[in-house]
Amino acid sequence: MKKSLLKYFQKRFSGVKFILLLLFLWGLGGNSQTLDAYLQTAAENNPKLKSAYAQFEAAMQQAPQVSSLPDPALTMSAFGQMVETRLGAQEARFSLMQMFPWFGTLQAKKNASILMAEAKFQNYLNLRNQLFFDVKSVYAELYALEKTIQLKRENLAILDSYHELSLSRFKSGNAPMVNVIKVDIKREAAKTEIKLLEELMKPLETEFNLMLNQKSDMIVQVQDTLMFRNPKILLDSVDLFKNHPSVFSLKKQKESYEIQQIVAQKEGLPMLGLGIDYSIISKRTDANPEMNGQDAIMPMFTVTLPIFRKKYKAAKKEAAFMVSSMEQEQEAQKNELQSAYEVTVYNLKKAEQLIVLYEKQLVSSVQANKLLISGFSNATIDFEEVLQMNQDILMLQTQKVEAIKNGFTAEAKLDYLISKTEK
Repeated sequence: MKKSLLKYFQKRFSGVKFILLLLFLWGLGGNSQTLDAYLQTAAENNPKLKSAYAQFEAAMQQAPQVSSLPDPALTMSAFGQMVETRLGAQEARFSLMQMFPWFGTLQAKKNASILMAEAKFQNYLNLRNQLFFDVKSVYAELYALEKTIQLKRENLAILDSYHELSLSRFKSGNAPMVNVIKVDIKREAAKTEIKLLEELMKPLETEFNLMLNQKSDMIVQVQDTLMFRNPKILLDSVDLFKNHPSVFSLKKQKESYEIQQIVAQKEGLPMLGLGIDYSIISKRTDANPEMNGQDAIMPMFTVTLPIFRKKYKAAKKEAAFMVSSMEQEQEAQKNELQSAYEVTVYNLKKAEQLIVLYEKQLVSSVQANKLLISGFSNATIDFEEVLQMNQDILMLQTQKVEAIKNGFTAEAKLDYLISKTEK
């Protein structure tokens, strides 16, 4: 993280609060060390996130620009034909003028700029949180894909054993040849499915690596077990999202535009100018009056006359409309977050319930499968039932993996939705 960002927050926060904020910014704490490392890499290398941070840095440079006085004006005049005065000929003239905006104008501009910079930083935080969710989502997809391939390979090995069993029973005259053909059909289908899933791995790994801005062909290490917790569901979610970075950014923009109304009003007031005029005068040779040839120094005071009021009124109205726009956008954003929150909570609960269901069904299905294989070996069960039960077990296993993936993704989404910012 860049030094300027650290300095910025060291000024605003200290001690434990500063350390906690750094933990928040770096996205520490997650589901595995490997995933944490990927998240940190994404936070440091993602081009879109770095662009958002650069925009924040740029916005931070606005305050010293808008809060500075206008440059003083220096005027120099030299006379080709010297102008005669009572004290002598005027050879040259120098004028220096400094204009001052109305009282409080520069401070108001600075405050508006700082608030807009804070809004940019909130956008950066929101984009970082969204990036973390995207990384976790693709990570979960890779986990589910690897697990599914593993399950299908194990199933293929089971089908190979069924092939040997059905072939042995055919040779012994205890089963028809059609059983062997049925197993071979299932085996070819399983091989094709595995191949297609393996080919899907590359585009997913490419997508994942590009989010981290690293080589697209790098191998992604995915943990063996993907866990998700059951976070506390907040029933009263009316004010849950008021401190979400996306909402807080709009709030800061609104406050900035409110101050810009004050800026527009103050810019419609006169500017004051203080200056000095210095004239170089040569001595008279035809006479010697008192103060002969003494240079002239004259203080000056200037006031601008802002009589053309349309531009100031328009600027004030523009800022007022933007305040109203930010208010409405805040409400719209909170409504979107509220809607997404309700759906995500449902998806999380659904995943938990489905995992429990699939685990129970798998226990019963495995027991039933053992009985069916025993019955087939004793020629009391049709081989079609054995194949069907095997497919049912595979389906339950892959559905459980899918439910785990969906639960993990829902938890990641919930982390994004209830994320808060530092005031």
